[in-house]
Amino acid sequence: MTSLTGFPERPVRVNARIDSPLSRWLWLVKWILAVPHYIVLFFLWIAFTVVTVIAFFAILLTQRYPRALFDFNLGVLRWSWRVSYYAGDALGTDRYPPFSLGEEPDYPARLDIAYPERLSRGLVLVKWWLLAVPHYLVIGFFLGGTHLGWWSGGLIGVLTVIAAVILAFTGKYPKDLFDLIIGLNRWVFRVWAYAALMTDRYPPFRLDLGGTEPTSPEHQA
Repeated sequence: MTSLTGFPERPVRVNARIDSPLSRWLWLVKWILAVPHYIVLFFLWIAFTVVTVIAFFAILLTQRYPRALFDFNLGVLRWSWRVSYYAGDALGTDRYPPFSLGEEPDYPARLDIAYPERLSRGLVLVKWWLLAVPHYLVIGFFLGGTHLGWWSGGLIGVLTVIAAVILAFTGKYPKDLFDLIIGLNRWVFRVWAYAALMTDRYPPFRLDLGGTEPTSPEHQA
C-alpha cells in the first residue's frame, strides 16, 4: 500500500521466525562464534557512516538516494539483523549467519526497506539529529549501553536472557516473549533506517509484535 505522500505505508519491514528445535545451550557461546561477523561489521559500519554522509549531500542536491549506496547500506542493516538475531538480541536461530550483504530469503531473520524514488531536501537536514531524538530516547532504553559479551544491558537484552534461560530448562522458546522481542527490534530498525536517511516515513511510536510484519489495516500508520 502507498500513502498519499508517495511512499509505502511500511517502508521498513522486519520479519523473523523461530527455528525448531533450538539448542538448549548453544546460546552461551553464540556471541563467541559470531566474533568474525563482529569484526567485519565493525568495518562495514564505518563504511555505512561514510555512505550515509555521501547520500546526505546527494539527497540535498538531487532528492534521490543513489541506488548503489542505498543497496549497500540496506545490506549492512540486513547483515546486522541476521547476526543480532543469531547471537545477540533474539537468539531465535541456531543457523550461522551468512557473510552476505544480500537478501538471503531462506535465512530466518529478514529485513527489507523500500527504495524511495524521491526524498525531501528539507527533511534530510533535520530528521537524523532533531526529529528522531524522541525515538533515540526510546530505543536507548531498548538497547542499553553496557555490553557484557552479547548482552547489551537494555530491555531487549534482559528479555533475551529470560528467553534463553527458559529455553535451557524447557527446550522451548516462549512464543509471547519472542513476539515482544521481535517487536522491540522492529522498532529499532525502523529508527535506524529513518536516521540513515533511507526513508522519509517517520517511525511510528508503536510496538508491532510478532515475527511477521503486521499487514492488517488497524495496524497501519
